[in-house]
Parts: sequence; structure tokens; C-alpha cells
Amino acid sequence: MKHRTLTQSSLQTQARLIRRWLRRMRQSLRYRRLSLKGLPILFANSFPKSGTHLLTQILQAFEEISPAVNCGLPAVVTFEGDTARKRSIDQILSDLHRFLPGDIGYGHLHAELPLVELLSSSAFATYFVMRDPRDVVVSHVHYVTEMEPRHVLHEYYANELHTFEDRLSASICGLEHLSLPLPNIRQRFEPFLGWINAPEVLALRYEELMQDREAQLQHIIEHAVRRGLPLNCSISEAVKKIESRINPQRSPTFRKGKIGGWRDSFTPEHIRLFKEIGGDILIQLGYEENMDW
Repeated sequence: MKHRTLTQSSLQTQARLIRRWLRRMRQSLRYRRLSLKGLPILFANSFPKSGTHLLTQILQAFEEISPAVNCGLPAVVTFEGDTARKRSIDQILSDLHRFLPGDIGYGHLHAELPLVELLSSSAFATYFVMRDPRDVVVSHVHYVTEMEPRHVLHEYYANELHTFEDRLSASICGLEHLSLPLPNIRQRFEPFLGWINAPEVLALRYEELMQDREAQLQHIIEHAVRRGLPLNCSISEAVKKIESRINPQRSPTFRKGKIGGWRDSFTPEHIRLFKEIGGDILIQLGYEENMDW
């Protein structure tokens, strides 16, 4: 069974690589280039449930305005999806080195020094999208309980925790007694903080992408251009072309994408818990000025 699974995985990988090769050939012909050498790799990084698919859709739309290629490779992640075990830096670097010039990729990666150095290098145009962690924990509850039955915490959330309030408390406070424990929201978010001040990485807010999209799209395009990506049109035209391609509802994990929806879900006890565990993270990220919220 294990051998069959490995073979199936290998075949899937080969199929992805063949599709990528065909897409790269198409873009080379379309833009009359002998190769895509010298183009930056466009990479969307995020804390999970923070607008990953929205940012990925935006970058994938670069195919319409530049020689960039939606490579189709899977997300590069810090934790294994089926076991939640942390992957080694060497494994993650190996995944990142699979990308070729002009590829578009995405992932959920901690700001560990070797990764920051690589994703800040001239080979990449890297973006990091963040979202109000209070909305993140609400989204996490719905995702684990209702939308992803393969998630390692699904059975516990769905069958052991019997109310939404209990599940939300777990997503804020973490779960230490499980064989694969869930850290609290502060512990989960802290390893990502280094991306915010990485000078060669463009940090974005999910809320601004939703509310002031035109200006944010311009920033995203300008960052890619500064990193060496040529466009086939003006930046203003590129903004319009990309905006026409965005549809968050196409994401298989999109639910509401509501900004500030935590206010409808948090009880006074959840507010107390979040202030106690992650209140300073909100201040550090600029979502609050103090603990008076």
C-alpha cells in the first residue's frame, strides 16, 4: 500500500512537471523569448487562513501581463498536511529550488533565516499576506470543522468539541494534550513575524487587498517589476487586467472572507482569552493601538 502511494505521488509529480514545461513553452512562444531565464520567481507566502488564495489568484493573473508561468507545483509548507509534523529546512529548501525563473508559487513558511535569505534573493519576488489574527482563528474553526475532513484536527474539532464556542477557544488557546498538539495563536503566529520587516519582501494586509484593491494591486505589480519582471502593458492597464481575473469564491476554502467578522463570533470570554494570549501580537501588527478593544 505504501509502495502504491509513493508510486502514485511520483506519477503526480511527473505530471505536474510535464504540465509546467508545456506552460513555460507556451509563454516563451507567446512572448517571443528563447527562455524565461532571468525572470524572478513570484512567491506568495502567508500565515494559513490569511488570504492565501486571493494573493495566489493575483499572482497567477500575471500570466496575462508578463511571461510569468503558473507552474502548478503544490504549496511549499512548514508542516506536513497529513501529520502536522514540522518539515526540515533542507526539505523546504529542496521544494523552493524546484521553482524555475518566471514560475508562480505559494506556501506557508516561517521566517527562518535560510528561507528569508533565499526568498529575499534576486531570484525571487516574494510577498507575505497577513490578516487580523482574530478573524484567522474564526476561519480556522470553520475550516477544520466543516471544510477539510482530512485535517489532522478534524475529528477532534467535529466530535470532541461540541460547540462553536469551545472550538474557538481551542483555536485561540491551543490544545496541549493531543498527540499532535495545536499551539496557541501567539505561538503559531510568532514564527511568521520576521517576514513583515524583511526589506526585499512585500508585506500585504488581507483587509487592504479587499478594501483598497486597486492601490494594493499597483504595489504588487511594482514589486514584481522592481525584481526584474517585464510587463506587456502599462502598470495601470495591468491593474485592470489582474482585477478582472480575481474571484475569491473560486477558492475551495473560501467561506465569507469577512473583515472584522470576529466581532460576531467572539464572546466576552474569547476577547479576554485573546487579549491574554495574543493581544500584543495585534498591536505589533498594527491591528490595535492598545488592549482597549
